[in-house]
Amino acid sequence: MSEDVNEPQQKPRKKIGRPSKYTPELAAEICERLSNGEPLRQICRDDHMPAWQKIYEWMGRDEALSGAIARAREQGADAIAEEALEILDTPPEYVLTKQGEAVDSGYVTWQRNRAEMRLKLLAKWHPKKYGDRQIISGDKDNPLEVKADITVFETILQNLELQKQAKK
Repeated sequence: MSEDVNEPQQKPRKKIGRPSKYTPELAAEICERLSNGEPLRQICRDDHMPAWQKIYEWMGRDEALSGAIARAREQGADAIAEEALEILDTPPEYVLTKQGEAVDSGYVTWQRNRAEMRLKLLAKWHPKKYGDRQIISGDKDNPLEVKADITVFETILQNLELQKQAKK
């Protein structure tokens, strides 16, 4: 068989997958986006970004990167909290009813749910900063203290001693 000259030749295949080579610029972009409150998995959906698992591999090998990402996530938490406040401060939308304009209760509920979900996530992700304050005795920040009023015990011992002497 002879090859047909008119038959198109196959193009070389593009590599499938995401880039896996670490660059300081890529790490800086990831940290910048995390500090703006964007979740890591959302960042990793971009074509030029590596898979989120690869970033965790990099963090396991590089303490400086791990620390930078942790700081960026802390800043991102603040950005999410500010966003929740902004949602709550947004004036409600109005709808036209037979009686005139009225606040759109559906919009208000939707906005409240958006803000509440952000705050609930923050409480789970950063419980010390955004969670309900719970004081547990015996942890490193609140060591357990035992205080005893020994004057009561001294009085009891004195009474026992007096009873012993009275029986003699």
